[in-house]
Amino acid sequence: AAVAKQPLVPYPAHALANQLKTIGAMIRDGMPTRVYYASMGGFDTHGGQLGTHGNLMRQFGESIAAFQRDLKAQGSDGRVTTMVFSEFGRRVKQNASGGTDHGTAAPMFIVGPKVKPGVFGDHPSLTDRDQGDLKYGIDFRSVYASVLEDWLKAPSEKVLRARFANPRLFNLAT
Repeated sequence: AAVAKQPLVPYPAHALANQLKTIGAMIRDGMPTRVYYASMGGFDTHGGQLGTHGNLMRQFGESIAAFQRDLKAQGSDGRVTTMVFSEFGRRVKQNASGGTDHGTAAPMFIVGPKVKPGVFGDHPSLTDRDQGDLKYGIDFRSVYASVLEDWLKAPSEKVLRARFANPRLFNLAT
């Protein structure tokens, strides 16, 4: 019944947007779930990356923007944080097929009105690399630690099986 409800805002016709629309409906209906998961494929661009990557990023941006508008329209935006991550990064140097191979230092986005604005960690250097791979500016497990400890109020050390610095990504006083 929850997912049958029409969203309060229009969503684009993308696979990720459809998943987020369903999640938005469940949040709006008051489901007790604390963590939802959506995924978007197609980023494994070993060849012909230029047009493909731009189109994927457009779909990603439109989908996340619609989800945030929906959360705001339903009054849930202040209690929802969206964490976006990639399972792998990409190499800096283009390969012979006009794409990039698997690498390190994948991007993460934390979205929501309770998230402190800005960039956390240093941007990776495009020239100072580790055998062709970017050197990350912040350990992704530190980001997880902040989400677990500060947002979900869960013991990060128990979940991550080690202690990681917490960059304090949230402004919870507002």
